[in-house]
This record gives sequence, structure tokens and C-alpha cells, in this order.
Amino acid sequence: MTAASPLRVHAPTRTASARRYVLCRPDHFEVTYAINPWMDPAAPVDRARALAQWEILRATLEAHGHTVETVPGEPGLPDMVFAANSAIVIGGHALSARFAHPERAAEGPAFHRWFAARELRALAAASEINEGEGDFAFAGQRILAGVGFRCSLSAHAEVERYFDVPVVSLELVDPRFYHLDTALMVLDDATVAYYPAAFSQAAREVLTALYPDAILADDNDALCFGLNGLSDGEHVFLDPGATGLIAQLRARGFVPVPLDLSELRKGGGGVKCCVLELHTRRDATVGRPDQVGSSVSTR
Repeated sequence: MTAASPLRVHAPTRTASARRYVLCRPDHFEVTYAINPWMDPAAPVDRARALAQWEILRATLEAHGHTVETVPGEPGLPDMVFAANSAIVIGGHALSARFAHPERAAEGPAFHRWFAARELRALAAASEINEGEGDFAFAGQRILAGVGFRCSLSAHAEVERYFDVPVVSLELVDPRFYHLDTALMVLDDATVAYYPAAFSQAAREVLTALYPDAILADDNDALCFGLNGLSDGEHVFLDPGATGLIAQLRARGFVPVPLDLSELRKGGGGVKCCVLELHTRRDATVGRPDQVGSSVSTR
């Protein structure tokens, strides 16, 4: 009689879907002020290195079958490279950002002008402080939203009205993780990865209820901006230093694609901060533009 073979647990098969992304070249990137704990104006910035890392990011996304549109940066707006903060775009409806800090205030109108020249079903400018996908993560049937540092509950209500999609508010409690996209990454409509210590107890309970099989990141994963990544449903583009997270992603059937954006991290951003996704809606019609501003409004 032979011994039974050990039971093998197979990771699920993941499927990538082609995405549309918006990026902004870091031609004017520098760190001349500090509006988050990662920024140090006294530390030198190598703009040529930042540009080279950004070009690898763009080329890698395109090599994986994704469409990339590029917004030109503007002098005096060094953080425009963090295009994820510019807006929320779902199903052809766009809500452009209104920034919390005066240093970034002009980015909102700059991106709004770019969106106004695109073919969109509707475009409005946020009335409440709203830093786009920095604090709002579209997860298919809901939008996960951070609150506590750069965004308020009134902004969550505005986003819910505009897109007619339920918004789940999650309190952030660690200033190092001042945006939701530094502490949580949507991997597909049913799966997220997050860093529990960045959230309040109440927020952790909500996440546990919604995503009982979530991937939990450790301190190292979070501090190297590993959660500031991007998923197409199969490939996950993220910082190579997030070794624990990379191992967990592989075990779940995802394919990690390491990308070094260490120079841009001096401004407090990683892979996701540099990429705004133009989301398609995967169920019903989205958007109630009558609730916020007007269609194709100007600022």
C-alpha cells in the first residue's frame, strides 16, 4: 500500500483586462515643500532619474496591453506627476479634483482643462476637498474611500451622488498613509490588499466584513509603498521592496511586476500615485451629473 500524495492547493487563475490609464510626465518634478511625511525639501532630487523610472512605468503598462494617455506637466506644479490625484473617472463620467493644500490647488484646474478636451459623457469639478483616486478606489460594486487626512465625509457623499455608486468610508489614522492608495490596493472586484495598522478599528472591521480573504501587508510592504500599486486583474505593478506582499500575490495567482519609482517616492508617491485609471462600469449605467456642478463644466 502506497502513501497518499499530499493535497495540493492550486491558486486561482487570474485574468488581465486591458485598461486605460492617464499619466503625467515628471518634467517639472521636484520637492520644494513638505505636505506629507515623506517629503524633505532639503533632500536632493534627481529629475533625470525620476524621468527614467517614469518612462519604464509607462512602457511597462503599454507592454502589458494597456492604453496610456499622457498629460503634459506645467511649470510650478511639481506634483502633477501624481496623476491619480487628478480625478475620479468611471463609465465616462469624470469628477476632477479639489486639493487640500494650496501648493497643489492649481493642479485641479489644469487637469480639468485636459479632461474638458476629451470625449466624456459628463465632467464636473468637485465642490468638496477631493484628491481623486488618492482617496477613492473603485472596486466594481462600490467605491472604497479614505477619510481623516485629505478627504472628508462630505466629499464621500458628493462622490456617491455623482457616480450613483455606494461609497464605503474608511478612516485613516497614520499620517504616513495620508491617502487611501498608500494603504490599500484593489486587486480585482472581490480582492484587496491592505495594511491594517493604517486604519481605525472600525475601518478594519468593515474591511474584514467586506473582504474576509484580503491580503494583509506587513510593515515593510507598507513603508516601501508596496500597496501603492496597480492591478489589471492578473498583473500587479508594485514596488520591488514589498517582498512579503509579492510572495502573497504569487500564492494567490497574481503576477507581480516590480517597478522602482524610488525617486518619485521622495514626493510621497509610488506606482499608483502616478496612474489614474479611466474605469469602465461593469454593471449598470453610472453617473448623475446633475448632482454636482454641470456636464463639461469649467472651473
